[in-house]
Amino acid sequence: MMRAWLLPVLLVLFGSGAAAVQAVAGSPGRAVLPLLVIVLLAVLNSPLVFPRPIGAEEAQRRSAADGRPVVYWRPGCRYCLRLRVRLGRRARRAYWVDIWRDPAGAAVVRDINKGDETVPTVVVAGRPHVNPDPAWVREQLARSA
Repeated sequence: MMRAWLLPVLLVLFGSGAAAVQAVAGSPGRAVLPLLVIVLLAVLNSPLVFPRPIGAEEAQRRSAADGRPVVYWRPGCRYCLRLRVRLGRRARRAYWVDIWRDPAGAAVVRDINKGDETVPTVVVAGRPHVNPDPAWVREQLARSA
């Protein structure tokens, strides 16, 4: 869990330090914009942007019942963030498994990807798709609704 927050915390610390340097140098107004940008980057790279993750076994059980996709992801992954942002509000229809929080989810991803933890890995109807096009995932979400 700690490593999921490492990058966001480092970004906020860095941004705060840079803003403090600007403020001490006599230009507090110039410190605000970089600080806001760094905080935005920290939020985008945190688990807060993603729907609440569930365990892999629960996600697989629910997906089998209603046909919704299971998305295996990890915080800090720019491809996961790209998928999440491009799905918009539809992202909440999928089941999200954080492989850093769920060892069973990490094991599923390693099985699919020959030992690698390549994410996002999306499983639809038992078939895995590694780093799929967000438009395709949107189609799958529409079919399962």
